[in-house]
Amino acid sequence: MLSLEIMPPLMFGGLVVFLLLGFPVAFSLSAVGLFFGFISIEMGFFTTAYLGNLPLRVFGILSNEVLLAIPFFTLMGAVLERCGLAEDLLEGTGQLFGKIPGGLAYAVVLVGAVLGAITGTVAASVIAMGMISLPVMMRYGYDMRIATGVIAASGTIAQLIPPSLVLIVLGDQLGKSVGDMYAGAIGPSILQVSLFLAFIGLVSLVSPQKVPPLPPEARMVRGWPLYWKVLKGMVPSLVLMFLVLGTIFLGLATPTEAGAMGAMGAILIAIVNGRFTFALLREAMANTGRITSMVLFILIGATVFSLVFQGVDGSRWIEHLLSHLPGGQTGFLIFVNVFVFFLAFFLDFFEIAFIVVPLLAPVAAKLDINLVWFGVLLCVNLQTSFMHPPFGFALFYLRGVAPKEVLTKDIYWGALPWLCLQLIIVGVVITFPQTVTYWIERGPGVDPSTVHIEVPMPDNSDDGAVPVFR
Repeated sequence: MLSLEIMPPLMFGGLVVFLLLGFPVAFSLSAVGLFFGFISIEMGFFTTAYLGNLPLRVFGILSNEVLLAIPFFTLMGAVLERCGLAEDLLEGTGQLFGKIPGGLAYAVVLVGAVLGAITGTVAASVIAMGMISLPVMMRYGYDMRIATGVIAASGTIAQLIPPSLVLIVLGDQLGKSVGDMYAGAIGPSILQVSLFLAFIGLVSLVSPQKVPPLPPEARMVRGWPLYWKVLKGMVPSLVLMFLVLGTIFLGLATPTEAGAMGAMGAILIAIVNGRFTFALLREAMANTGRITSMVLFILIGATVFSLVFQGVDGSRWIEHLLSHLPGGQTGFLIFVNVFVFFLAFFLDFFEIAFIVVPLLAPVAAKLDINLVWFGVLLCVNLQTSFMHPPFGFALFYLRGVAPKEVLTKDIYWGALPWLCLQLIIVGVVITFPQTVTYWIERGPGVDPSTVHIEVPMPDNSDDGAVPVFR
């Protein structure tokens, strides 16, 4: 005989089994949720009317204007990935910094930050920089592990720096303004870029032979022609960044509206550069459709699972489990970050955001943790999912475009120092919340596009239904 107390761990365990067996996440969530939902109705844990709330929740997802920002920003990144802007930025910046030790690595980090701020996608950054910079680094004697590590790590900056797709999803799941999430991510983004540059500087001082400068014959463009080449690639990027982020921070546009302007701006940049074709737009739109469909299916599946999970007191089970950890807030944050770090070995950031974050948010709120800071902290941690050997997606992207002479073990070993740097940033954000909250206080305030639909939970009425909350 099943009891209400064992339903939450059974649901969670069933989901883990499905995921370990390799079933698609979206369908695993829906299947587990519906299966335990029907069992709960049979056992009298809640009524059929409660499961009737599911259409309301699905409609709430499909009508949520905040989530419209995902296809807009994805389209913007897909167009920019194909229009050659990354090539212009990397070639010009590489020539500009090439005369100093580590110059190419500095250029990769800075261009990675710019690409992250205008595309918001890791794949576009890693693939572009891997195809352009890695052969040059190999040709002029860069240590293979330094070269592969800096390219993969710089691509992951797109996960944190606005307009990150992860921040949109986390803001929606935490019930917080996407504009505040973007504002809170500014400090950690600056910290991350600075730490990456400092690491390259340290390597250039300790082992300059690993990051040699470009020889004079390789620096073909100099003086004003070089500066013009850099400006030609940088100015459109800065204009697009202001169009997207500036309008959000000034309160002139919601993230959804800013994403639409960004997508249009990316198309205009492709036209101005003479690289726009309808084939390019068609490929970008197809890629956007695939990513957006994946996100929505996972979100609908997570909604099915979470509705049933809450109906069997799963939120109380999680709250009891996590709120009694030793150390209070600090103990909770350490446990959550270690848990998310290891979970990221097996799940991608969308899956973690939709499955785990809704379970953690109520506990964080009860412990009086600032949810925007908590969301940015999770975003910093989720970056590591792209750098974990052996499942890190950034490493897979780089392996896919790297020359055959680049060994997979060099890519994995090269990722480890940068993974440690990302974990240092996690520790800094936990220790110094001001790295996030300072920017929130100067952010855009309430995001008017945030839409949430409250779904009634079963109560302890005397209508013959079995009470759920005891």
